[in-house]
Amino acid sequence: MFPISLVTPIQPAQISGTIPAAQPGAPFAALMRNAMQQVQTLESNATQAVDGLMTGNGTDVHTAMIATQKADLAFEMALAFRNKAVGAYQQLMSTQF
Repeated sequence: MFPISLVTPIQPAQISGTIPAAQPGAPFAALMRNAMQQVQTLESNATQAVDGLMTGNGTDVHTAMIATQKADLAFEMALAFRNKAVGAYQQLMSTQF
């Protein structure tokens, strides 16, 4: 067994399929636009995978289910963020100055 000190940490550049981090100082609207585009891309991929499964174009059940679950998770995350933002806005509007 190797001692822990010999294990090298994984660098972010070694991980494939990661989304590039937003640049420091990027406007909030640009971050939201990018996130919504990623959700839309995942939903489009899921639709294509399900269509491929239904038409028999070589898409297997596992690929279609994984794409569908990724799209569902992304949508749920976006919905939760929206709910938090609306709640924060409502709380701010109820604040009396």
